[in-house]
Amino acid sequence: MKRDVVCIIPSRYESSRFPGKPLADLCGKPMIQHVYERVAQAKAIPYVAVATDDERIFDAVKKFGGNAVMTAASHRSGTDRIAEAVAGLNLAPEAIVVNIQGDQPIFEPSQVDEVIAPLIDDPAINMSTLIYKIILTEEITHPHAVKTVFDDEGFALYFSRATIPYVRDKKLTADYYKHHGIYAYRRDFLDVFTGLPEGNLEKLEALEQLRALEYGYKIKVVITLHDSVEVDTPQELARVRQILINQAL
Repeated sequence: MKRDVVCIIPSRYESSRFPGKPLADLCGKPMIQHVYERVAQAKAIPYVAVATDDERIFDAVKKFGGNAVMTAASHRSGTDRIAEAVAGLNLAPEAIVVNIQGDQPIFEPSQVDEVIAPLIDDPAINMSTLIYKIILTEEITHPHAVKTVFDDEGFALYFSRATIPYVRDKKLTADYYKHHGIYAYRRDFLDVFTGLPEGNLEKLEALEQLRALEYGYKIKVVITLHDSVEVDTPQELARVRQILINQAL
């Protein structure tokens, strides 16, 4: 299965705030199906699959005609789960693997093109991700909106649930950027990433991307114009349902 770009959607049934959310009904379909179908609309993706450790999710994906891969339940992060899922795909080392979280059912398919662009343009880049300029004031301080700061070449300096940067002089203002859970990696970098020990900052912030930064690897950030709702609670699912209903009118 030699392809230049593939997408794997990591999906777990267990969730402290919303157990079983990948299978939650969203306008007549399980939420994971919405994510899968949007990925399939992206022109750059010839192959997409869901990677899960739960037979209920595996069966649901197969039922709507999708590809699914069973993976171990012990993975530390979605990236680790993806690395297992692509191990049997016979991908070239330089192939690009896209990671789109299973809780983003209304992301824009064009964001796939945005996140893979740096890896296509520069063979030296091993990992990229999307960020979005924050518009909603409450997201600046909300710990569920992960903030990002980056250098003048567009590489991430840090990701945090705290408000960064902190503006000490109140006469100054700052732009704040929110991290999207959409990544792209080189196939061979996945092996490097998953071979690293868990980072201390990764553990403290519960942010897998910090593992790469802690061990000296760069992450290219791409500013997207598209915001997206990550579904972590039934209330957020209701919000997404209303957005889809309004779009259909």
